Amino acid sequence: MDKPVALDNPADNPDAPAVQTTDKDAPLKEDIRLLGRLLGDVLRDQEGDAVFDVVETIRQTAVRFRRDADPEAGEELTTLLHKLTRNQTISVVRAFSYFSHLANIAEDQHHNRRRRAHLLAGSRPREGSVGHALSRLRGAGVDQKTVETFFRNALIAPVLTAHPTEVQRKSILDAEHDIARLLAERDLPMTPKEQVRNLQLLQARIATLWQTRMLRYTKLTVADEIENALSYYRITFLRELPALYDDIEDEIGVQYHGSPAQLGDAAYVQMGSWIGGDRDGNPNVNADTMRHATMRHATTILEWYLDEVHALGAELSTSTLMVDITPAMQALAERSTDQSEHRADEPYRRALIGMYARLAASARELGAVNILRKEVGHAAPYRDAAEFAADLQVLAESLQLNHGAMLVTPRLAGLMRAARIFGFHLASLDMRQTSDVHERVLAELFEKARVEADYAALSEADKCKLLLAELAQPRLLYSPFETYTDETQSELAIVRAAREIRQRYGTRAIRNYIISHTEAVSDLLEVLLLQKEAGLLRIGAGIADVMVIPLFETIPDLQRASAIMEEWMALPLVTRIIHNQGRLQEVMLGYSDSNKDGGFLTSNWELYQAELKLVDVFERAGVKLRLFHGRGGTVGRGGGPSYQAILAQPPGTVNGQIRLTEQGEIIASKFSNPEIGRRNLELLVAATLEASLMPHGQDRGKAERLAAYEAVMAELSQRAYAAYRNLVYETPGFTDYFFAATPIAEIAELNLGSRPASRKKTRRIEDLRAIPWGFSWGQCRLLLPGWYGFGSAVSSWLADGPQEERLTMLQEMVREWPFFATLLSNMDMVLAKTDLAIASRYAGLVPDVALRERIFKRIAAEHGETIRQLEAITGNSERLAGNPLLARSIQNRFAYLDPLNHLQVELIHRHRAMAHKPGEMDPRVHRGIHLSINGVAAGLRNTG
Repeated sequence: MDKPVALDNPADNPDAPAVQTTDKDAPLKEDIRLLGRLLGDVLRDQEGDAVFDVVETIRQTAVRFRRDADPEAGEELTTLLHKLTRNQTISVVRAFSYFSHLANIAEDQHHNRRRRAHLLAGSRPREGSVGHALSRLRGAGVDQKTVETFFRNALIAPVLTAHPTEVQRKSILDAEHDIARLLAERDLPMTPKEQVRNLQLLQARIATLWQTRMLRYTKLTVADEIENALSYYRITFLRELPALYDDIEDEIGVQYHGSPAQLGDAAYVQMGSWIGGDRDGNPNVNADTMRHATMRHATTILEWYLDEVHALGAELSTSTLMVDITPAMQALAERSTDQSEHRADEPYRRALIGMYARLAASARELGAVNILRKEVGHAAPYRDAAEFAADLQVLAESLQLNHGAMLVTPRLAGLMRAARIFGFHLASLDMRQTSDVHERVLAELFEKARVEADYAALSEADKCKLLLAELAQPRLLYSPFETYTDETQSELAIVRAAREIRQRYGTRAIRNYIISHTEAVSDLLEVLLLQKEAGLLRIGAGIADVMVIPLFETIPDLQRASAIMEEWMALPLVTRIIHNQGRLQEVMLGYSDSNKDGGFLTSNWELYQAELKLVDVFERAGVKLRLFHGRGGTVGRGGGPSYQAILAQPPGTVNGQIRLTEQGEIIASKFSNPEIGRRNLELLVAATLEASLMPHGQDRGKAERLAAYEAVMAELSQRAYAAYRNLVYETPGFTDYFFAATPIAEIAELNLGSRPASRKKTRRIEDLRAIPWGFSWGQCRLLLPGWYGFGSAVSSWLADGPQEERLTMLQEMVREWPFFATLLSNMDMVLAKTDLAIASRYAGLVPDVALRERIFKRIAAEHGETIRQLEAITGNSERLAGNPLLARSIQNRFAYLDPLNHLQVELIHRHRAMAHKPGEMDPRVHRGIHLSINGVAAGLRNTG
């Protein structure tokens, strides 16, 4: 058999760290070779030997270019790519893109394999597991009661968001899910015939992938994004989240040498979503998309409940001729719509048939139009999920009291958990809008009501005075007899829709309103007033149905955050509202915009400082702080390993309460495989548990050292900020360089999401959304937002004092301060994915040669200095020395990732050349660019 496509021989990866491949890694290599061979076979079969040979030649030439920095190989590659026909280009890009996807599947399977191997070997709980967290807590003297109290009061909420970098189609996800399942089957004992059958099915699914359109030819809608997100619930969350709850209760019993914990109705991990409710910069989100999102959430969970109840009815054939039942169970069976004499002695089946009928009625009432199985008889819908959960509890108690406890575990226990976690709403939908819009809406309402002619021109003090006075008024500002702008009508329709949704789907369906670009207390009061206009705020009772949450994004916003919150919480009305929220207030911190505004180092430092100051303000106010971390996929947008990131939070900032965004293709990376998804959910729980309960006591010496570390960080941040701002915002021509040397323009014009790439129709970096900003730098392999400024900051600081002593201090900070260690670890990962040789080919797209050389030379110099200083501080001359598995993973990807980058440069060059000749525009070039974006994103895995 000929070579497989893209990754066949480890020798093709000369930069791979000098780490011996142990036997435990052999199955991964085997899986990658197998999938590569099958893809090669499909490529030959579908496109012919000539295309297969071109793919191989390009791969080998790209490897030579990387291995030897060989100019001749670079010229050969350029010639090869220039000679490709447009159809060949599409085939080659697809081949390398699909191999990125297949390699990801193989890696996920290997992670699952290694985890099972550890469990089978009885290894100690691994870092990131709840078992490891509980073991640490027990060792630190934290008792079981404290742990159980934590789980009863905690809220850990991953919030799924859609962004312009989301490139996966559901059809692709479904095919890849099948490939993952078939690959996992190969670890089981199989007969020769079964092995042949498995290979045939794998090849068929890969052929399906090849024949499936990877791209959307029409603009992605919000409804498409909602459906895409819902697929992860069916794949992972609906089963794995309840199962994780069971595992945690068991693990508490194991670690504390007792019986499993009984945490009752605790719902400490709950899902959130922005898709359909996030209006910031997205003109396509409105009241109708909110209604559609919550309807689809409800119908998805109810359809799942219907399937589970139907299956449970088939399983629970228990007869009263054999065992007794409780009176409550008897009453539930008698209320059933099923009166068949054939099931007169089967009360559980009768009860479940009745419950199915009630669920079906609930599903129709909440928007379902096509229920697969017809119910028996007519029944009234459930009032809410709690009533459904109560019926399930009746079943469970009757079984437990009548020799049927073992029958609860297979399905009923998970269904009961799911009812408590997901309710009838599935996930809480957040609303988000920028403060500028609220100001415009209130200005118009005040003007039309003859209250204030020019609200926007008022000082902050006068705005607050007016808003508080209006909040105290029993009347509304809105009049049905006035005419308002479309924007005002739309925003009022949205808050009214929120009230309807809460009434229809339950209070957990919508409970948060996030205000982007919060710069003052008036920004928060404006949303309270909008709630009042919609009946969501009851002044007399001091109850706001939806929590008003500020989002602090830019560096100045982060610096003002604590002062704004102190002023906000001191207002008598707000004090009452917070008291009725359980003395809890959420604050959202934006990683993306702060990074685009001030660079990687300064963003992280300002976030850290803002958190510390917020903790102080909230402690003095006697209010519990819940932080909502607006993390993206890239390190530049707060990404990196979630476990380490949560543990690196300042003391007092977690306390059992945390929400964090999961964005772009990171959702697919984390949750498209059920086992990987369970592991990622467990990581969040374990990290929150440790960060909340591990003792943080410090002696005086440690406190003084921490103060010294923070002083050093403040100096480094100041210098890094100056370096970053100088390049991005103060260098003449930098914007032109960025738009030419990255695929930002192509990303903006392709169908990668439902929202525009920029908030305004300008080329200003200030107006560009942070997501495509970071995504573009990832595509060209510079990943500049994840490291720029560090090298010059450290080198200048070292030069301004006793160099050896200062370097020793930085080395100590890595060892002793989790915040700094995590910062450098994340930067190390970014630098491992950065490639100046490939980035130089993107720089070649800049038509102004002088501009190209001037800016690329600066970036390359900073990159070199950053690596030098990182190596001096950590003592490691190779990237990811502390994480050889990740290092191998990244290096192994380069053999098929590099060609995609080279192809992308060629395609962008063709596209831009054709832009000047409209008659020659070819959709195949557009398609090729989009395919290459998909492949590079899949290869890097955390670029969104």
